[in-house]
Amino acid sequence: RGYHLKPTFVHIITTKGKGYLPAEGDAVCFHRVPAKGVSTKAIPTYSEVFAQTVLRLARQNPRVVVITPAMPEGNCLSMVKAEFPQRIFDVGICEQHAVTFAAGLATQGFIPIVAIYSTFLQRAFDQIIHDVCLQELPVIFAIDRSGIVGEDGKTHQGTFDISYLTLVPNLIVAAPKDENELQHLLHTAVKSDYPMAIRYPRNSGLGVELDTELHEIPIGKGETVKYGDDVAILA
Repeated sequence: RGYHLKPTFVHIITTKGKGYLPAEGDAVCFHRVPAKGVSTKAIPTYSEVFAQTVLRLARQNPRVVVITPAMPEGNCLSMVKAEFPQRIFDVGICEQHAVTFAAGLATQGFIPIVAIYSTFLQRAFDQIIHDVCLQELPVIFAIDRSGIVGEDGKTHQGTFDISYLTLVPNLIVAAPKDENELQHLLHTAVKSDYPMAIRYPRNSGLGVELDTELHEIPIGKGETVKYGDDVAILA
């Protein structure tokens, strides 16, 4: 009675971060509420080391391309986009397409790196299985925000990737022990001919020195970090 029984489209324009000036002033990058008054040492984040390494690998190999589902800034890929604008693809918030697109590029001889947050990769689980891993295509998944993300909030917790990725045949899943090993794992993945997922946190690295020369890491081989007699710790 008195209501229009027909479809109604309501277009509401909002202001991101309304009421909090720092958020209103940075609609692209302000996705979290940072801790106040906390001083941090100037150590590069894993995301920054990832982007610097990708830029280095792209300079060395013209077949390296990067795909991101609407997160070029979050993945620190602006430096890559500035130097190689034709080799970085922002497909928007379309994670499934990002993975299938990467698979297609791999069939044509490219080395695609899918730069994606852990929490968003789970949207493309079917494509990971059917379009990449069953075909054994050399797609690299660079999985940022793996583990607990803190300030980014519970929607961005990267707590499921190990569980669902280790189920998938033909996929290597790796987690670097520090930022130096991250760059070597990326180099290893680019040199490989199989699918590989590299997961790393959103935080700053450990502050270790970064090797100037990249080398391949043997897959499936352990490393003894410290010798002792009383306790054995496997990690």
